[in-house]
Amino acid sequence: MLEKVLIANRGEIALRILRACKELGIKTVAVHSTADRELMHLGLADETVCIGPAPANLSYLNIPAIISAAELTGATAIHPGYGFLAENADFAEQVEKSGFAFIGPKAETIRLMGDKVSAKDAMKLANVPTVPGSDGPLPEDEEIALRIGREVGYPVIIKAAGGGGGRGMRVVHKEEDLIEAAKQTRAEAAAWFSNPMVYLEKYLTNPRHVEVQVISDGQGQAIHLGDRDCSLQRRHQKVLEEAPAPFIDEQARKDVFAACVKACIDIGYRGAGTFEFLYENGRFYFIEMNTRVQVEHPVSEMVTGIDIVKEMLSIAAGNKLSYTQDDVVITGHSLECRINAEDPKTFVPSPGLVKHFHAPGGNGVRVDSHLYSGYKVPSNYDSLIGKLITWGATREEAMARMRNALDEIVVDGIKTNIPLHRDLTRDEGFCEGGVNIHYLEHKLAADKH
Repeated sequence: MLEKVLIANRGEIALRILRACKELGIKTVAVHSTADRELMHLGLADETVCIGPAPANLSYLNIPAIISAAELTGATAIHPGYGFLAENADFAEQVEKSGFAFIGPKAETIRLMGDKVSAKDAMKLANVPTVPGSDGPLPEDEEIALRIGREVGYPVIIKAAGGGGGRGMRVVHKEEDLIEAAKQTRAEAAAWFSNPMVYLEKYLTNPRHVEVQVISDGQGQAIHLGDRDCSLQRRHQKVLEEAPAPFIDEQARKDVFAACVKACIDIGYRGAGTFEFLYENGRFYFIEMNTRVQVEHPVSEMVTGIDIVKEMLSIAAGNKLSYTQDDVVITGHSLECRINAEDPKTFVPSPGLVKHFHAPGGNGVRVDSHLYSGYKVPSNYDSLIGKLITWGATREEAMARMRNALDEIVVDGIKTNIPLHRDLTRDEGFCEGGVNIHYLEHKLAADKH
């Protein structure tokens, strides 16, 4: 097993990684910015290193500072968590060139899957179902671009090849708008992602967002941990997730699981990863692969009993997978509510002092959070302050436990989106299951009127 892991992240995921390391007897190094001196996991780590001032580009995105911290403390591996540098191929490459194990895929795999065009090509080779589209970059030749649009059929969506997080995409409903939309998206893509390449896909009107969790050892073995439904989204950001996804065609599910496992083996994937799909009319359409641990990984852990982070650590140490596919049994149902420090109606961030924090409890309740009474939520980073996860033998039981947990949790001093989650877990449409990715936006718009 790895001797000492540097955790190149903050907040709840840093604490999650630290706990997994402690269970395995691995020493830990916690890095932090000047704004994060009060983070919970710093007091639990074996060593801490300040890597820069509050702005992320000077601290959590500062590759030389992170590698220097690893050298200074004698760390043997680096876990990037999610966000920040987690899917930065240059970071993964520099970590390994500097003599440390990168707890994640190889740099070339991150590059392959980080570019949505090359990722889609790789998935087609592995027989993973993809959305009809331009089969590579959308040509700048206007006549060819218009022909592709006609062949795919409107509406279409133009996406930046290097995009992510809901940025760099434009829906086009009419042929006469295609060329201008492509030009605008190329300009945005060049500015945001330093890559002007765009591609075109069929725009599915009412899909669900369903993803498949995989773990692969990079030594020819891979497994899936079932699927998750992440359709409750606002501005392409996930709000509430569940596993397994309700009301999925069983044959389509089996086929997509087998294709994802095959794809992992084909590309030599190493570590935990997630295949993201749009699901409509009983069919899956690949959209992207996240080459890291996901915010919503706990729901897959709850229904399988497999610790994804511990498995990542083991694989990074050079071990083969601890499980075969036959060991993976999906039991019951799990839900996760993302708790954000933000106004539940306007969604404006709400940093500040947490005067009192009380975590809920009870059977089948898990809280992944770095909050404590007296902690000051900084204004410099993402507003996620915790995740509330429940498990039940049935979806209804998991939902009932989530309602109870949301009624019990107390975060005083700042605004949070807990009231939104209380409303969602009592919402008739969501409780029935199988809502599409537009459901929450439509609900929020209707609630305003």
